[in-house]
Amino acid sequence: QVQLVESGGGLVQAGDSLRLSCAASGRSFSGDAMGWFRQAPGKEREFVASISWTGGHTYYADSVKGRFTISRDNAKNTVYLQMNSLKSEDTAVYYCAARSGSGIVADTPIRYAYWGQGTTVTVSS
Repeated sequence: QVQLVESGGGLVQAGDSLRLSCAASGRSFSGDAMGWFRQAPGKEREFVASISWTGGHTYYADSVKGRFTISRDNAKNTVYLQMNSLKSEDTAVYYCAARSGSGIVADTPIRYAYWGQGTTVTVSS
């Protein structure tokens, strides 16, 4: 059974940092691109960041570019999202996602085959 489990969310103040982790189990995703999405209350799920299977190519939403960094450790089957200079508008449930059969970054949810349950990030201003 394939599982993606996010961790690292919490309540922080504006300007603080958080590091999210997503541990995959059930199969290796070392050949697949992975990504992070988020969904704020009352809003649609939106793309945050994506990373290629080697980690050599990353892609970010304009709203997080320069503040967030996505990375991965294929030996641990884990992807990370380092979030710095957090803002109140970053408050959301953050979801990890994995593609299947493609190592290319993508910014649309339909391109991802596996999803985690989400971890909540709350940024107080």
